[in-house]
Amino acid sequence: MEVQSESSMRRRVILFPLPLQGHITPMLQLASILHNKGLSITVIHTNFNSPNSVNYPHFDFHSIPDGLSEAVVSVADAVAVMTQVNDNCVEPFRDCLSKLLSNVEEEPIACLITDAMLHFTQSVADSLKLPRIVLRTSNISSFLVFAGTPLLHEKGYLPIKDPLSDAPVIEFPPLRVKDIPVVETHDPVKGQHLLLSMISQTKASSGLIWNSCEEIEQDAVTTLKQEFPIPIFAVGPFHKYFPAASSSLLSQDRSCISWLDKQAPKSVIYVSFGSIVAIKETEFLEIAWGLANSRVPFLWVVRPGSVHGAEWLEALPKGFLEMLDGRGHIVKWAPQQEILAHPATGGFWTHNGWNSTLESICEGVPMICHPSFGDQQVIARYVSDVWRVGLHLEKKLEKGEIERAVKRLILEDEGQEIRNRTMDLKEKVDISLRPGGSAYQALENLVNCIQSF
Repeated sequence: MEVQSESSMRRRVILFPLPLQGHITPMLQLASILHNKGLSITVIHTNFNSPNSVNYPHFDFHSIPDGLSEAVVSVADAVAVMTQVNDNCVEPFRDCLSKLLSNVEEEPIACLITDAMLHFTQSVADSLKLPRIVLRTSNISSFLVFAGTPLLHEKGYLPIKDPLSDAPVIEFPPLRVKDIPVVETHDPVKGQHLLLSMISQTKASSGLIWNSCEEIEQDAVTTLKQEFPIPIFAVGPFHKYFPAASSSLLSQDRSCISWLDKQAPKSVIYVSFGSIVAIKETEFLEIAWGLANSRVPFLWVVRPGSVHGAEWLEALPKGFLEMLDGRGHIVKWAPQQEILAHPATGGFWTHNGWNSTLESICEGVPMICHPSFGDQQVIARYVSDVWRVGLHLEKKLEKGEIERAVKRLILEDEGQEIRNRTMDLKEKVDISLRPGGSAYQALENLVNCIQSF
């Protein structure tokens, strides 16, 4: 019987996502891309927010205890969740990884790929002599701003004195002081420690994967390579390698697709603020009236519990939905990629999480930007001022401002100009994924790198 040579044996990759929706989705998309390239996939995940393994029959899944308390999970303090995972998972993760490494008669394990925020995994990987590659799930430009936190402190921008300041941040054009990413947390010291550990342990890794491409972030890639002298793989947008992925932790209401089917081309504003953002009841009502007064058809995702003090739509005035006469459709959660690809969708009012922003660019859908926290402020500024594929709601949520922004984007010439620029950017991204394109080549380089370990 012929023995397989070391080089021709199939290799296994172990992936470990951070247990938040915006991080699980790109990690599982990356796993699918690597599996398609002939690598075997094992996913280690926490008990909290564990992915549905039924959707990924070709992957091996291993669950580890995370010690997350209900109190931490319920306050929606992402820093608290990330800190506890980094503190609590060291031993369970080491045990799980050791077992997997000791049980490799068939397939040698090439490397570990973890979310950048799971900084503790670098020392575990080092102790087990396993190369660790990092996936950063946001965009490169915002990562560089986070990495520049010490400089921002030194120059006096941090701590921020006026969170509404329009003053420019000279070191990071085109950012303004109000765009500097500040992660809301009950423990700023822990937040700072988490950030600095993420940066230092990323520098110590064997490579850095991005759900982005050079066509979108050319200047940022150049700067990144100077500041992080490790292999860089900008292989995104991940979701373009496959049809809509099934990694959503929330069940999707598909009634919105049949509603969209009845609307005119490019006539609908789609509104969704992602899986974490929560708003006050007063803001909720301003959004409702702004959308209604615009007279533009709208599809609005209102996640249960996302309005403070309300289960779902109780805050809407009596008769509001009837008054719309079918012009508005509200759902609890929606198949976003399908909606953005729908001919009726003319614009996307978004919180500018990176996954949502990328999906919008990839379908040529212009945006209204309303960032909420963290990297979203940086992404929104790039959308409006660098790529110029969206309008920025600079002020607080107010129905008149909302009505004006919706009309500008959907009904006016300015909106058509923005849509044209979005289509141009979409075309550049499409080219990057084809043979000879930057993302295509970056994926080849990544697979070769993994095979070389």
